[in-house]
Amino acid sequence: MVAEDRQAVVDNVLAQFFRAQLSRARTLDASYVDLWRSLEANTVGGKRFRPRMVSLAYDALGGIEVEPPAYVGAAFELLHTALIIHDDVIDRDFVRRGAPNIAGTYRDRAIGRGLDTVTAEHRGASAAVIAGDLALFNAYRLIDRSGANDVVRDRLLEVLDEALFASAAGELIDIDYAGGDEPPPVHDILRMVRLKTAVYTFECPLQAGAILAGASDAVVATLGDFGREIGIAFQLVDDLLGVFGAESLTGKTTLGDLREGKRTVLIAYATMRDGWAEFEGDFGNPDLDEAGADRIRAFLTDCGARRYLESLARDYSRRGLERLSAPHVPSALRDVLIPVADEVLERVK
Repeated sequence: MVAEDRQAVVDNVLAQFFRAQLSRARTLDASYVDLWRSLEANTVGGKRFRPRMVSLAYDALGGIEVEPPAYVGAAFELLHTALIIHDDVIDRDFVRRGAPNIAGTYRDRAIGRGLDTVTAEHRGASAAVIAGDLALFNAYRLIDRSGANDVVRDRLLEVLDEALFASAAGELIDIDYAGGDEPPPVHDILRMVRLKTAVYTFECPLQAGAILAGASDAVVATLGDFGREIGIAFQLVDDLLGVFGAESLTGKTTLGDLREGKRTVLIAYATMRDGWAEFEGDFGNPDLDEAGADRIRAFLTDCGARRYLESLARDYSRRGLERLSAPHVPSALRDVLIPVADEVLERVK
């Protein structure tokens, strides 16, 4: 089944899911309907990256069914939605993909009704937390509805649980690092990156697709290894785009990470270079403007931090590809995953 058809089936699963939830919400309250509509809107327009990882592994390993991988992929899409909604609350971001996110939508409505900014932002964040909770819980329900037999379903639920469990740990570590007095070493940040992003974006979706296709334990384990390395490369590129990217393409402001004082590998490298002390007052300043951000960006380029991050991302991508050389990895699986590694790095070209 071609990728476009797989995505269409995932989209249909999500559409059916939201229709059912909107029907239930109408029996309770109009404001609840609005929240579900906002939640649905936050699942529209994404690249369906995690469902694609599920289907790539499933198809390459001989899977032929239509609905089971679509439901599993939709479950990972809802998990992703929940995590980014909550992440935006944590980061105090009110825009996602170039438009107001749930927190931003409810904040703007509150301001329109005459509430002060602080109260309106709290109202927006509160609505976002509720929406994220709903998406999180229903990710598990979609696994239950996948049609997989009991043994496979239990394994899929374990994989989804691992994705959430690791991501929550990574998010907490990220919070602890932000604004800390001492910058964490690069290897600690890489560990956080793996937990927060690589596990639920690559490792677990790939493994879920393999489990659903009946792959051997060795193949499932190798896909986890590949996903770990590529997932770290993916987040390194994301961190680079978070400072140097175009908001029109990434959907997120390039001021957010600098204003938040987010401890990334990019920053960890820069703090070890002569001249960083000049920027310590600006980094983590919630009022940082574009001019100040441009000065930081110039230093990150001149001190070699940007070049270092690009090189490190390429290195992790290479490590991921090396995992696929194991003799038990079918050539069909190798052939579909090599372009994934290329795609991860392509974003910074």
